[in-house]
Amino acid sequence: MGTVGLSFGSPTSGAGFNVSSTVAEIVTNLQKVETPWKNQLTSLKSQDTAISSLGTLFSNLSNAMSSLTDFQGIMAQKAGSSSNNSVLQLMSASDSAVAGTYAVTVGSLATTANGYLAAITNSSDTLTGSIVINGKTVDVPSSSGSDTLSGLASAINSASIGVTASVTTDANGSRLSLVSGTSGASGSLSVTSSITDSTTGTSLGYNSNLATGANASITVNGVSYSVASNSVSSVIPGVTFDLLGTTASGAEVDVVIANDNSGVESTVNQFVTDYNSLISAINTQEGDDSSGTPEPLFGSPTLSLLQQQLYGSLNAVSPNGYLNSVSSTAGATLSGSMTIAVGTGSTYTFDVGDGTSSGDTYYTGSGKNTLADLASTINSSAIGVAAVVVTSNGESTLTLTSPTAGSSGALTVTSAITASTPTALSYSDTAGYISSTEDSGTLGTVASSGDTLSGSVTIQVGSGTAQTITLDSSNNTLSGLLSAINGLSGVSAALDQAGTGLTLTSGTAGSTGALTVTSKIYDTSNPTTTTLSYNTASDINNLTSLGVSVNNDGTLTFNSNSLDSVLNSDFSGVTNFFQNSVGWGQTFSNMLTGAGTSSSTGILSLAKSSNSTIESTLNADISREESLISSESSSLTTELNNANETLQQLPSQLSEVNELYSAITSYNQNSNG
Repeated sequence: MGTVGLSFGSPTSGAGFNVSSTVAEIVTNLQKVETPWKNQLTSLKSQDTAISSLGTLFSNLSNAMSSLTDFQGIMAQKAGSSSNNSVLQLMSASDSAVAGTYAVTVGSLATTANGYLAAITNSSDTLTGSIVINGKTVDVPSSSGSDTLSGLASAINSASIGVTASVTTDANGSRLSLVSGTSGASGSLSVTSSITDSTTGTSLGYNSNLATGANASITVNGVSYSVASNSVSSVIPGVTFDLLGTTASGAEVDVVIANDNSGVESTVNQFVTDYNSLISAINTQEGDDSSGTPEPLFGSPTLSLLQQQLYGSLNAVSPNGYLNSVSSTAGATLSGSMTIAVGTGSTYTFDVGDGTSSGDTYYTGSGKNTLADLASTINSSAIGVAAVVVTSNGESTLTLTSPTAGSSGALTVTSAITASTPTALSYSDTAGYISSTEDSGTLGTVASSGDTLSGSVTIQVGSGTAQTITLDSSNNTLSGLLSAINGLSGVSAALDQAGTGLTLTSGTAGSTGALTVTSKIYDTSNPTTTTLSYNTASDINNLTSLGVSVNNDGTLTFNSNSLDSVLNSDFSGVTNFFQNSVGWGQTFSNMLTGAGTSSSTGILSLAKSSNSTIESTLNADISREESLISSESSSLTTELNNANETLQQLPSQLSEVNELYSAITSYNQNSNG
């Protein structure tokens, strides 16, 4: 910290000095300690802005990926057409529709039964009698004003017969019209009328000559169908079309259902655009701005992490298929065998266990019975297939990737591999702790009290120190585990009523005795055996196959014609490439979540959180320093005001001293003279 020299002027002048400017100079000097803090804050704020901008770009890219990985997204959309819209008009094609061409002939349209009663001259004439419709009788309303055609129509509509009644009027008079609520043959009407016009004495008979209910008659790809409605949705799965006319003899309408190639290509193009925006923004942060000042994230490890994640995931190879998953924590052991063939090549057998590998048969070796052992054996064989064990959320699976892209490298795999997984002993405390009683929960259960256990359990009482028991040969049974738990502080264990599980009880009531138990105990004597079936993922391994190539600066170039060709020949392969659980698309989407700001553990989120912590500390330091400076300023002002007042009084004090001195010296001279 620099020093401040105070200038009081001539101490005998009586002018004193400027207190406020002197204090301001001292305060300015004191505030210099804050300068590096404020500079660091400014730098961190600039980083926050850059991080937020990158987070937005990550979000944009995630949205584009979601359209491709969503099972109901663009990959599920269908495009369709009709070769004769005057006969058949295509209304919709859902994601369940199968692409193809369907030849449709329409022999007849569906009709809806309808008819009417005889006309009367005056619609307000009084009616009597009843009408029977499909076995249900409706009487003419007896109340005055409702015993007319309109009153009868209202009564029929209220009777819930499945018929709509209305009054129509033309030059010949007014009549009651009946229309079936159901089209096709099942909607036929059976009507008997005994209605009489009391005013004229005319009987109103029923005329059914308008139309009877009949089904439409169509054929689709040579198969005949009788459908009750002219809106057809049950003949071609996922496709709804309306019948508007009939086809001429020998003619047919072609209904073409196609995958939405253009929509997929547009979405992939958007993905490429969003990816390039993100990469360009990251590249920009690696240099200087227009004034030559380093960008906010220049040299930051955050950029390196983002680049590693993006480039690694972008260039990742999508597997052709995978085995069912097994627990990655319970120590699953494998047995059995599987066969693998690439394209039309030879079939190779891989056995779990001991044996001599020769020809087309390979063995994992004695005691080598894990997914990792099986993967290692496949990778060291001569077939060139890449086997990788992927672990996520406590589950592991073996993925297989062909050395050759496309159908010529398609894998044919049969799996008779079985996995034996020890049964987990989970902890359950459904009720939670109650303030008035000790917390209690259950740990179990085993098949037999003598079963061999393995693993560990961690128990914490309230906010106390977590206590861990790791089983070994001295306590690897239920009774041994019971004894070990009873040796811990603040918790006790007892066998449950069945003798196959443990009840854990806290020694303290309320929240201070609440039990937090993490069980990694497994019953190795009672394993669960499952067959690890093989699941086909995709015969497309990488983005390059879809017309997406990487440039030298890390950006992408997209060739829509290349993708269109693949979509026409292998649409399902493209779909699986993006949507399969171990496919490239799902893996890339997970990476975006783990790198951006949408997850609290994302790379950018953690960077921003770290900055926020430092910023809080710096702001607290600055606030504390400002408080000290304010206090010091107040104290200095008081002290310097007092000093200034003293200086201003010096001339008069000196004058008084001088007068006194003169008086004294004059007195002495006179006395000696």
